[in-house]
Amino acid sequence: MAREKRTYAQEVCVRATGLAMQKAAMLRPGCRIGVAVSGGVDSFVLLKTLKIRQGIVPFPFEIMALHCNPGFEPAAHAALAPWLAAEGIPGHVELTDHGPEAHSERNRKRSACFRCAWLRRKRLFDLCRHYRLTHLALGHTADDLVTTFFLNLCRNGRVDGLAMRESFFHGGLELVRPLLLVEKKQVRAAARQWALPVWENACPSAGHTARSGMEAALRALAADIPEARRSILRGLTRWQLGRHAGADGAEPSRKDAGEGSD
Repeated sequence: MAREKRTYAQEVCVRATGLAMQKAAMLRPGCRIGVAVSGGVDSFVLLKTLKIRQGIVPFPFEIMALHCNPGFEPAAHAALAPWLAAEGIPGHVELTDHGPEAHSERNRKRSACFRCAWLRRKRLFDLCRHYRLTHLALGHTADDLVTTFFLNLCRNGRVDGLAMRESFFHGGLELVRPLLLVEKKQVRAAARQWALPVWENACPSAGHTARSGMEAALRALAADIPEARRSILRGLTRWQLGRHAGADGAEPSRKDAGEGSD
């Protein structure tokens, strides 16, 4: 069967994901990956890319979509199940009250975003245990790595970013970020070209968080220093790869898993 022709952005996503998977030793034969799907471009592109990589990696691994609707728009995920069925990807879709609870009077100690994210992560861990999944994949991109790095530095005085791979529950679950070498602009382009059924974030806090404020500050920096964005991305992704320099990748180096531009 002839390989599906891919655009530049799609190829960047597939190749850079392969590089991250290899360098961070994300996969092993027979692993079962739960993909956290929020409905945004990042998680949809991650799911589509992992589906493609199932045909590239020289050993079998399984993927499963996990979607927890936060409860702002109960029907927001209506397009997800038909898309999963067409792609042949199993999925778990459920409606929660995480968002409204996080924004309620009951949540006074933490920010709404922190509470909602904590509830979602806890539920995803429960689902991984229920379905006997070995990995949980999140759709963080290179842009998220940069934003998180500067948030940690400016707000917490801590030099840290986002790990490509983290171990939880004494090694019982691996949290992985296969898109961490891919820029958001390539993710957005690939999502459009694949016609993925993404939907808008209905959270009332969207665009009014510490993360969105830092993203705006970084855009202003890039406007004053045009080369800043590219240099920061390169520096932090190189640093991230260096953290996994000693890992023995389970996915061997291949021509189609070479380094992408993101």
